[in-house]
Amino acid sequence: MKSYLDTTVDVYREAALTPDVGLCCTTTPVWALPELDMPSIMLEMNYGCGSTVNPRDLVNEPTVLYVGVGGGMEVFQFSYFSRKKHGVIGIDVVDEMIEACKENLKTAEKTNPWFKSEFVDVRKGDALNLPVEDNSIDVAAQNCLFNIFEKDDLEKAIAEMYRVLKPNGRLVLSDPVTEDPMPESLRNDERLRALCLSGSLPLDEYIKMLTDAGFGTIEVRAKRPYRVLDPKHYDTDKMIYLESVEVCAIKDPMPEDGPCVFTGKTGIYFGDEEYFDDHNGHTLLPNQPLAICDKTAGALAALNRDDIFISESTYFYDGGGCC
Repeated sequence: MKSYLDTTVDVYREAALTPDVGLCCTTTPVWALPELDMPSIMLEMNYGCGSTVNPRDLVNEPTVLYVGVGGGMEVFQFSYFSRKKHGVIGIDVVDEMIEACKENLKTAEKTNPWFKSEFVDVRKGDALNLPVEDNSIDVAAQNCLFNIFEKDDLEKAIAEMYRVLKPNGRLVLSDPVTEDPMPESLRNDERLRALCLSGSLPLDEYIKMLTDAGFGTIEVRAKRPYRVLDPKHYDTDKMIYLESVEVCAIKDPMPEDGPCVFTGKTGIYFGDEEYFDDHNGHTLLPNQPLAICDKTAGALAALNRDDIFISESTYFYDGGGCC
């Protein structure tokens, strides 16, 4: 009997052999960078649900790991910032996808004078048992892959990413999430799970799995509308709304009082003093918004002050926060 992972391999084997432009309804933008010429075949095989790594994550020629190579678009883009042999490591379990990615990288080499195929090391491997050394990766990423896994396997995949990252390394993810109950009829549908639909978790549960693995800082960088599973087309009594979330989990030491999770909250002090100091490492200047993690937001709210405003979560965080 086939498992959901077997079904996933079948789906992406077909997508490697016959590119399926509409497979994932991707929202991943193509980077517009000088002298970066994206082959059209990579665009046709761009199977994801959002953005993952931002160019600001790729300073100082990092070693980058990408799991689930697809047509090679993202590993090619990452190599723009890491122009060294095997600066980018791509992992995939589907032989046909690996071969397609390698061919597409050769195509990119023809129209991009700066690019060499050796910049990208494409390996056969499993997200649950990465063929990568401990503490060797600066930035790891996946796009619409973890959503496929059932809970036990998802825990293993996250633990593997944590293992291979260097201290303070970054795991950047994009996956669908939903706050609506997912019927078991859909959650157990192997093809829908392979298409990154029925495995969607609530955002808080998704984040908790990352912090339980040891990541001390979580950044929710974006959350966007993604798909609707409606009763007319799916085995559900109620409409299920999916969003695409972009998250960065940083391998920081875990604070004694728990992880710092940034969901886009902001604190604004509007009192009469020169500044407000909570004596816990956070200083707010008058009417100068400060991005704060949810933990700090809760602590400030507990003070019951009438001169501090705390915004709701925007689910957009772009750095520069309190911690």
